[in-house]
Amino acid sequence: MADLINLIENWIKNLLLGWGASAGLTGFILQALGSVLVVMVCFAIVIVLIWVERKLAGRLQDRFGPNRAGPYGIFQSFADMIKIFTKEYVTPAGAEKGLYNIAPVLAMASVLAIWAVFPFAVNVIGADIHVGVLYIVAVGAFGILAILMAGWSSNNKYALLGASRSVAMLISYEIPMVIALLVPVLLSHSMKLSVIVEAQEPWFIFVAPLAALIFSISSMAEIGKAPFDLLEAESELVAGYHTEYSGMKFGMFYVAEFLHQFTVGALITIFFLGGWTGPMAVRWPILGVIYFYGKSLFIYLVISWIRLSLPRIRIDEMLDLNWRFLIPVSFVNLVAVAIADRVMMEFTLARWIYVLVMFGMNMFILWAALAIAEKNDQAVEREEFPPRPVAVPPGVDSK
Repeated sequence: MADLINLIENWIKNLLLGWGASAGLTGFILQALGSVLVVMVCFAIVIVLIWVERKLAGRLQDRFGPNRAGPYGIFQSFADMIKIFTKEYVTPAGAEKGLYNIAPVLAMASVLAIWAVFPFAVNVIGADIHVGVLYIVAVGAFGILAILMAGWSSNNKYALLGASRSVAMLISYEIPMVIALLVPVLLSHSMKLSVIVEAQEPWFIFVAPLAALIFSISSMAEIGKAPFDLLEAESELVAGYHTEYSGMKFGMFYVAEFLHQFTVGALITIFFLGGWTGPMAVRWPILGVIYFYGKSLFIYLVISWIRLSLPRIRIDEMLDLNWRFLIPVSFVNLVAVAIADRVMMEFTLARWIYVLVMFGMNMFILWAALAIAEKNDQAVEREEFPPRPVAVPPGVDSK
């Protein structure tokens, strides 16, 4: 158990070499098996997550969740899989068939590709590249492209409107999200995910809580979850950008959405919650994997709780939150963290003093930003709704 994962890898490696396979072919097969394993785990997680979120929705919203297909409804996800697999594939007349069919595949691939660089444990890492953060930002942008392709190629005005909203929402929320990601990069002095995880003593959520908050809000907008679910607002757009999709094509969008939410939980875990780190995680890598997935599941449940509790906001409110609050605050926070980190590194202060100063500075920036935003909102409200003059009866002195 000390190193179960490496033990299995070495066993497969020795087996292939014993069969006469070359070292290059053996390495390729091991990488392929690792990729297949990650994809299979992701799909298995989605099946469980769909059931968990439905049961959670039932509890939070005081209604029944899945309770018919199997004990406690645990087989409901499998029943849905059978339904999706057997539904007819329908392609709208006038649709751009090439882009129409590629869009759901691209949406799924953009989420799965992010998992290729995740550090799951101390020695269980996918592709440990030096520009891991840049890779995540670049690959995540493919999901936005998939939404645009789906909405435009469907030849449906509601789908096109949902895709057009993605330009206004997803691309704009990329700005504070990327700026927030620069904070853990700055604190760890590396874009390598394994280095960022190992540098978190303590976790970066205590050193830079404001960056964690901005990244969480921006990520919820990126995955289109309530209160930011304007891309598929069923009350006004039928189903948004995937209105014309059915069968497994719709299923791929559906699975990508759930997996993307869990991926956001994994990203928050890596950048702000210490990743796989925990008691005995270095000695027993399998514990590191458990810590990693446990933290990610916790963040997933928090996002689900928020999604199931808050109503959908208007498009103007959503853009105001981004351009008038998140982006300015993220820039100010990045500059402040950079200056404070450099100054305190020069004085070689104790770690607890460093963490306390950083935490206090983040809280002050957040308090100041909220105070300024409240004052601006009150000024705008006074301009839009000026006080009405009081009617004075004839013969009465107005003074």
